[in-house]
Amino acid sequence: MLLAVDIGNTNISCGIFKGQRLIKQFDIPSKAYSKTKLVKKLKNNPKLSVSIICSVVPKLTKVIRLDLKLLTGSTPYIIGKDLIVPIKNNYRCPNQVGQDRLINAYAGVKLYGAPLIVVDFGTAITFDAISKTGRYEGGLILPGLEISIDALCHKTALLPKINLNKPKEFIGKDTRNSMLSGLVYGFSSMAEQLNIRLKKKLGRKTRIIATGGNAALIRRYCNNIDRIDSLLTLKGIYLIYKILNKNS
Repeated sequence: MLLAVDIGNTNISCGIFKGQRLIKQFDIPSKAYSKTKLVKKLKNNPKLSVSIICSVVPKLTKVIRLDLKLLTGSTPYIIGKDLIVPIKNNYRCPNQVGQDRLINAYAGVKLYGAPLIVVDFGTAITFDAISKTGRYEGGLILPGLEISIDALCHKTALLPKINLNKPKEFIGKDTRNSMLSGLVYGFSSMAEQLNIRLKKKLGRKTRIIATGGNAALIRRYCNNIDRIDSLLTLKGIYLIYKILNKNS
């Protein structure tokens, strides 16, 4: 039994794998994490033999690693420290790439082939480019939709905080709908055009996979996303676990 843990800035996404099958998946808001909440989510599950953490939040990594060690009786593996993502990394400074981006690239190639573009619509929006030989070439990082909403709300005097939803209209007839239309249509148009430009670099056979919390919303208005895989990072952690099992 494997517990895969993806610690992000907004959510901690957890998946329990029994063999190749994901038997349970749950999220805990990162800002609201507590050991009690984790214990409650893990209640009534079979004994976990291995846990693997991918994290972009160092402070939470230390806390959750300790909590999981106490809960499972074994020390979790940390990707990037204890386990290396087995993909050729052509970043100028390889250690600057987030482990979640490398895992998504690795999982994307294994599941969908190369060349590939992985777009993660999370707290930040990342575009990751994988060459036809399966090498991680780099990408782009932009502020995510929620960050943009917060910026509009806090950096202006009159714009309100809004909830992210499907726009009612393209031309907004009030402030909230104008903001919503601008965010959703703006980011989807941006994603579509960046995908076109990346595809020119990587080749016309490049597939585009989207993941992250806002992927489904943006895909409605972005015409060149081939597939959504909301569990891509957890699947990638499992694929790395298979290598660990094979080598142990």
